[in-house]
Amino acid sequence: MEKKRKFLGIDTSCYTSSAACVCVNGIVSDKRQLLSVESGERGLRQSDAVFLHTRNLQSIVPELLSSVEAEDIAAVGVSVCPSGREGSYMPVFLVGKLVASSVAAALRCPVYGFTHQQGHIRAALFGNESLIGKEFFAFHLSGGTSELLHVDGKLNIEKLGGSSDINAGQLVDRLGVKLGLGFPAGKAMEALASGANERGVLLPSSVRGLEFSFSGAETKAAKAIDSGAEPSAVAYSVYDLIARTLAKTMINAMNTAERPDGADFLLAGGVASSALLRSMLKKRMQGSGARLHFAAPALSSDNAVGAALLAMDEYNKTEKGQ
Repeated sequence: MEKKRKFLGIDTSCYTSSAACVCVNGIVSDKRQLLSVESGERGLRQSDAVFLHTRNLQSIVPELLSSVEAEDIAAVGVSVCPSGREGSYMPVFLVGKLVASSVAAALRCPVYGFTHQQGHIRAALFGNESLIGKEFFAFHLSGGTSELLHVDGKLNIEKLGGSSDINAGQLVDRLGVKLGLGFPAGKAMEALASGANERGVLLPSSVRGLEFSFSGAETKAAKAIDSGAEPSAVAYSVYDLIARTLAKTMINAMNTAERPDGADFLLAGGVASSALLRSMLKKRMQGSGARLHFAAPALSSDNAVGAALLAMDEYNKTEKGQ
C-alpha cells in the first residue's frame, strides 16, 4: 500500500477563509474566499466574521476534499490563535479548529494546531528554502499585525518589536477607505499609488529602536486628503512611509544584534505582497547588508498553505521519532 503523502491546512483569519493541500512536491490545491465587508466599512465584528467563516468553509472544504483521495491524507494542520504569546486569542480561529478536528477525526489522521503567525512564516519560506534551519529576522505585516520577529532554526518565533499603535495594513485600509476605495484596500491603494512618480506629502516616520508608529502619519495623510491632495500622490506617500519605517527598523535590528556583516530578513503578510513596497525597500536597503527575502506574492496574504506545510513538517518529525 502506498504511503500517505498529502497534508491539509485550514486557516480562518479575520478576512480570509482558506483551505489547502500540499505534498513533498509542492502545493496541490489552494482554496480561499474573502469575507465580505460592506462598502464604507473598515472591518468586521468577530461575531460576523465567525458566521462568514462557517458559511465559507461549508463550500471550500468539500471542494478541496473532492480533489484529494482520502487515503492519501496523512495529517491536518490548522491555525488556532494569532500568535504564540500568552493570551493570544480570537474567536474566528475556533471555526477552523472545529472543522479541522472534524475532518481529521473522519479521516482518522492526526491534527496539529499552529499559530496564524507561524503559518505566515512557513508559507513565506516556500520558495525561500535557503532560510530553513537558519536564524533570521522576519516582518509580519498585515491589517492585524506589524511586528519584527526573530526566528530560530526550529521556527520558534520571538517578537522583537513592531508597531506601538496601528498596523501597516490598517494604515493602508483606513486611508484607502477615506479615498473612496473598498475594504480591504491594499490592491486598489497600490494601483492608485502606481499612478504617481513621487510622494505628494512627506509623512512622518516614527521609529524608536525596534518600535515604530503609524498613527501620526495617518492623521497627516487624512488632513492632506481633506485638503484636496492628489489621491495617487497620497497613496504613493503611504507606501513611501512604510518603506522608510521598515528600512530604519532593519538597520536598528542589525545594529542591536551586532551584525556588521548584515542579516537575513523575511517579509510576510498581506502588506508585504505589494510590488511597489518591495521595490522601494530594495532600493533603500542597497549596500546596507540586509538580505531581503519576500514571500511569493500569492502566499503573502492570509492562506492555509502555511498550516498544511507545518503539518507536513510535524508529521515527518513524528515519523522520524524527533
